[in-house]
Amino acid sequence: MRYFIYFQYDGTRYHGWQIQPNGDSVQARLQQALSILLRQDITVTGAGRTDAGVHARMMVAHFDTDACFQQTEGINCGQLCYKLNRLLPYDIAAERIVPVSSDMHARFSATCRTYRYFIHTRKAPFLRAYSCEIHYPLDYQRMNEAAALLLTYDDFGAFCKSGADVKTTLCRVTRAIWVQASPTAWYFEISANRFLRNMVRAVVGTLIDVGRGRLTIDDFKKVIEGKRRTEAGESMPANALFLERVDYDFPSSSDTLVSQDPDTIVSQCSDALDSQHPDSIDSQRQ
Repeated sequence: MRYFIYFQYDGTRYHGWQIQPNGDSVQARLQQALSILLRQDITVTGAGRTDAGVHARMMVAHFDTDACFQQTEGINCGQLCYKLNRLLPYDIAAERIVPVSSDMHARFSATCRTYRYFIHTRKAPFLRAYSCEIHYPLDYQRMNEAAALLLTYDDFGAFCKSGADVKTTLCRVTRAIWVQASPTAWYFEISANRFLRNMVRAVVGTLIDVGRGRLTIDDFKKVIEGKRRTEAGESMPANALFLERVDYDFPSSSDTLVSQDPDTIVSQCSDALDSQHPDSIDSQRQ
């Protein structure tokens, strides 16, 4: 039977989501814990891959198992989630586990993914681990003018990491906007059906060049249309990037999944992470 697991993690200590030969990963920790509890080798497939140092306030993965857990048939999902959190390290937390149909796939069934990148403009000890400190003024209106252009293009080769093994650089961006969270803090929110490797941090770096006056709106257009990574801005630090949510269109028969709105999950994840830094720049989440 197939199950979806919703969870969150602080990516500071990990070499990204995906298992690495010479580094710790979130996927490895999750697989290890599930394998111990279910007493069989478990492989988890994530909704996407976050790079080293990137966080997730809501990540989704699926796994298949025929094991029983604290009931005669299938899995007691609530108890498994509870036990899983007892085994997982302090910086990974399972939110819930739900059964899904065998044709649901954490990666390929996802319809939208949303990221936020956080910046702040004043020295803030409790933000530095999860936000990028900016020491120069930015024109956010111009940055939002440029960001809106992302919705009019579908090829984002300019923001793909050089040498990345990708079959296509086509993505459908449905939201891209800078939001002020406090007088000294902003975040950039972007939603798309898929993302290229390093894409969000490269987009943010290029938009910041627009905000600093280094690029005009027309220059930003040319960067996108040129499809060359060397023409785009720098890749911003990973610690300020969060995968915020992953959306799915579940079949109407999947009552266990549609019973809880994704916004509720995001809110729960937000409360858990916000409690870790009292001067949070966003009461909702990144």
